[in-house]
Amino acid sequence: MTATTAVNRYQIDQLTTVPSPALVVFHDLVEHNIQVMLDIAGSADRLRPHCKTHKMPAVTRMQLEKGIARHKCATFAEAEMLAEAGVTDIFLGYNLVGPNVERAVAFLNRYPKVLFSVTGDDASSIEQLGSAMNDAGCLIGVLLDIDPGRQRTGIPVGQKARELYALIDRTSGLRTDGLHLYDGHQRQQDFGERFKAVDAEWQKVAAFRDELVEAGHPVPRIVCGGTPTFPVYAKIDDPAIELSPGTCVFHDSGYGNAFPDMDRFIPAAVVLTRVISRPTANRVTFDVGTKAIASDPPMGQRAFFPEIPDGVQVIHNEEHLVIETDDADRWSPSDATIAIPSHVCPTVALHDTAVVVTEGKVVDHWPVTARTRCIHI
Repeated sequence: MTATTAVNRYQIDQLTTVPSPALVVFHDLVEHNIQVMLDIAGSADRLRPHCKTHKMPAVTRMQLEKGIARHKCATFAEAEMLAEAGVTDIFLGYNLVGPNVERAVAFLNRYPKVLFSVTGDDASSIEQLGSAMNDAGCLIGVLLDIDPGRQRTGIPVGQKARELYALIDRTSGLRTDGLHLYDGHQRQQDFGERFKAVDAEWQKVAAFRDELVEAGHPVPRIVCGGTPTFPVYAKIDDPAIELSPGTCVFHDSGYGNAFPDMDRFIPAAVVLTRVISRPTANRVTFDVGTKAIASDPPMGQRAFFPEIPDGVQVIHNEEHLVIETDDADRWSPSDATIAIPSHVCPTVALHDTAVVVTEGKVVDHWPVTARTRCIHI
């Protein structure tokens, strides 16, 4: 991305009214990315996007307006945000343990019109969830969490997985809702290599699904993948597949560099930052510290500055980011620019609100409602 492109694409006319660092969302680019999601999926009915990236009711409503009715989340705050925005089919892709079991009961009582489901991969946890639901007179969907080699959660297909699925199917208080297949470790840059790796595991899961159905167990859906594998599953013709991209609604420089095949998506959420110091002849210090932009990527790779593409990020502390560049003389204290996060999801979670820009004008401020761990429940 050139500096000229950044100036044109990320124009903010009322810069003096926007304190920095600030999360800035470009409304037209979000609309663009949602449309690209739909184009890749082929139909809104195939999508179950993950809200972990945006965490905002406004973005949820934009997706609902496009006919995307099913949504995925990872926390109860995200589930509440979705429900309050009008979503009636919510999948919390997480195993419930401890007090979260009772929170599920509270969620179902608060939002009785929501078709609510979660994941499970452990017999005792599944039984405890069923017991709590049965005692409360509630019904919750459970998707068996399948491990396709990531070894984070889930269980490989096989006899134990069959036994767990049968347990879900016969446990009172539980609705047998299918399978969850998250393969975030499949990050091959070449699309052909990524497709081959994903398809090898998919074939095992599809065969396992067929075994379950033959044994009399319903498998209404298989919620598949994340952003990197979204284009792969979109090419697989199976009516049970629900596509679950997350990051691409905002996109970021990390995915932009890692996956050339996803170049139709455009970073829609950036961080506005200003120069606060010129400590040496070749250093520029910005106010976009680790409290404003995600620090999980390696040091020096946490943001892309379109107007300083060759700059070297040498210091990144809580409130400061220092860049060394031969063009340091271009910059003076109070000069503003934008930083495109390498990992936008945790970056969004660092901000209470997003400044919303359309055609260069600040038109709104959107609360990042689900950045908290608890809203009501």
